Amino acid sequence: MLVAAAVCPCPPLLVPELAAGAAPEMDAARAACGEALGVLAAARPELLVVVGPAGQPGCTPYPEGTRGSFRGFGVDVDVRLGRDRGTASGQEASGQELPPSLAVAAWLLERTGRPDVPVEGIGVGELLEPERCAAAGRDIALRAGRVALLVMGDASACRSIKAPGYLDERAEPFDAGIARALEQADTAALLALGTEPAHGLKASGRAPWQVLAGAAEGAVLGGELLYDDAPYGVGYLVATWS
Repeated sequence: MLVAAAVCPCPPLLVPELAAGAAPEMDAARAACGEALGVLAAARPELLVVVGPAGQPGCTPYPEGTRGSFRGFGVDVDVRLGRDRGTASGQEASGQELPPSLAVAAWLLERTGRPDVPVEGIGVGELLEPERCAAAGRDIALRAGRVALLVMGDASACRSIKAPGYLDERAEPFDAGIARALEQADTAALLALGTEPAHGLKASGRAPWQVLAGAAEGAVLGGELLYDDAPYGVGYLVATWS
């Protein structure tokens, strides 16, 4: 059963070594992410599942111990999902590295102290249908008596003319609706999102948020919005459900 969730953005710029001189611009987002992860720890989960957008279709599992890297972004920073529990490495088991969204999650978990519970990752295809996202979430919630989710994903990338997707007048109201749904722990509102306009607005969090909504079915959780801003023209949201 889902007992807590943290929703965080997944830009590699959260890692200070990548942001370089712009690192202070993300300080508030980093602090909010740290606060959200504290809510997960306080919930005393038996299993932590990290969900984030990935390039592959469907849902791709990443076992505990899978490694990731930010070398492709030009910095010598490596991460690992969860702890090394003395078994064959997760990277060997999965045959691949963490996608960037889960690498950012692994960095956040290392920064706040790796939790002493099993940690697993799931990469979700950004065009995965809402029904399949919700079904994946329901399956996750049944995997332990006390399950926590760390949900990675960005809102629209079209909030300004300098944004990756340029300026789109639909972006701000779209992001406001997501912020409201996360603050209210409104699973119905999240599940009502279609693949469009989310895909057109380059909102990578749509599918992971719908996995969260599926996992929360039947749970009584309250939401809190900790951060809502759009530096660089991209909507970044931090929220907790507990």
